[in-house]
Amino acid sequence: MPQHAQNTRVCRDCDGFATAAITTGTRHRDGTRITLRVACPACKGTDTARRVRPLRAVIK
Repeated sequence: MPQHAQNTRVCRDCDGFATAAITTGTRHRDGTRITLRVACPACKGTDTARRVRPLRAVIK
């Protein structure tokens, strides 16, 4: 059964996946991989989009 999203303002750039773990290919001395955590630049890792006011046309 599908779950409904709690947050209705999901970031359009990352689709709600605000951070990603990227492996560099190298390993630590104990054998684990070195990973980088990268946050979405649009929402800065918050997973939500800012509310944008719609533009209003000025009619004269």
